[in-house]
Amino acid sequence: MAKSAFFTSLLLILALVSSLSFARELVQSSSYRVLDVASFLRSVDPALSKDAVLKPNDGLVSGEGLSLSLMHRDAPSSAFRPQNSTWSQRLAARMRRDSIRVKAVLSKLRFIKGGFDLSDLKPVVTQGQTISVEDLQSPLASGLDEGSGEYFVSVGVGTPSRTINLVADTGSDVVWQQCSPCSNCYQQVDPLFNPAASSSFQQLSCSSQLCSQLRTRGCQSNQCLYQVLYGDGSFTVGVFSTETLQFGSNSVQNVAIGCGHNNQGLFVGASGLLGLGGGPLSFPTQVGSQYGSVFSYCLPDRLTSQASALIFGPSAVPAGSIFAPLVSNPVTDTFYYVGLTGIRVGGVPISVSSGAFQLDSSGNGGVILDSGTAVTRLVSSAYNAMSDAFRANTGSLPAASSVLIFDTCYDLSGHQSVRLPAVDLEFEGGAVVPLPANNLLVQTDDSGTFCLAFAPSDDNLSIIGNIQQQSLRISFDKQQGRVGFASNQCN
Repeated sequence: MAKSAFFTSLLLILALVSSLSFARELVQSSSYRVLDVASFLRSVDPALSKDAVLKPNDGLVSGEGLSLSLMHRDAPSSAFRPQNSTWSQRLAARMRRDSIRVKAVLSKLRFIKGGFDLSDLKPVVTQGQTISVEDLQSPLASGLDEGSGEYFVSVGVGTPSRTINLVADTGSDVVWQQCSPCSNCYQQVDPLFNPAASSSFQQLSCSSQLCSQLRTRGCQSNQCLYQVLYGDGSFTVGVFSTETLQFGSNSVQNVAIGCGHNNQGLFVGASGLLGLGGGPLSFPTQVGSQYGSVFSYCLPDRLTSQASALIFGPSAVPAGSIFAPLVSNPVTDTFYYVGLTGIRVGGVPISVSSGAFQLDSSGNGGVILDSGTAVTRLVSSAYNAMSDAFRANTGSLPAASSVLIFDTCYDLSGHQSVRLPAVDLEFEGGAVVPLPANNLLVQTDDSGTFCLAFAPSDDNLSIIGNIQQQSLRISFDKQQGRVGFASNQCN
């Protein structure tokens, strides 16, 4: 009996050790990470092999559930990458998009809380208001001349199905595409979708439940009209409908999707947007009952031509993931707030106030995970403490001048590899997520200048951006109220 109990205990210990393998990988005892500078520099404009390139519209197999291939807009094989552009030009464009994105997120939160106010733009409606057809047909003009989408997926839409490219965005809810006839549409890579050619396209009535869930809606001849106004002044306006979406061999029927006949300024090149936010009209929420209210992604970086999988369903969460709780914002369910409690640099916690990352009862502050923001923004006190600690641990590296929004830069042109202080994110519940070395610095030119890929926030909101999320499979489980992190699970 004693021997049996011993072996039982041993098996339990072995199972525990196995389940904690990812945690051991994440919570490293070392206080530094090694950045392969030479490999990074060789990858600035890699020679492409047709056999190695996974095109954005190729399907990926993920087992149970739905799966789409996900690709960065600046990937060498991306149809949305500017031709004949230099590394510095693409970075500058990315930072312009990033600045616009952060302002749009902040503006959206102010709008939701009733305080939308931009110097050049005024809202045409208030939250939840039913507006006139004339208002819907005369939206705000946008000053945005570049697309702000960072990651794209290819989805089949309609019957018969045709493939379109959509921006994948965790900071938006409504799914929409540009449609013909189009009174005002931006240029896109794919032909415009013609709803008359699809037998599964169904317009929604004004009294439908889906129509009532729109924040901004109109009605014409009992036809539900929608408008989505983004914080930078960009917009999409059109008919709210249901349609069939195709994911490889799997199809999802009756997905609520906007058919935009008047769109301007946002996501140039893409056909529309796949809303991955937490609101009632987002795609994950719409398919939640069928696929467990869970989805995950692993964001491929802009240097690779390979896509990774955006997965919906039970297979979205890899074994060995570690979890942190999602935090509920009382004023909005779109953004994914997480309970960040601290940051370690070189194995040592930085000194920040206890409330630096907290979300208050009025919906102010907090930390969101956002696929559309590139560079992580931290409240100023946390950023200053973090960057000071990082510089203190990199005193032997040659400093370089500030670049764009980055104030902690290095000249690594003479280095094959460098040791960087480890940066670990600490979350409520004890989860500790170390950032890979490639997620700590951003390359700013083709000659070896690298900068710390963090910046101070102009607001009390912090945002964990996509540079810091790259190469981690991040799962969002609304049913259990948690977000998961796993490494080496991108394909």
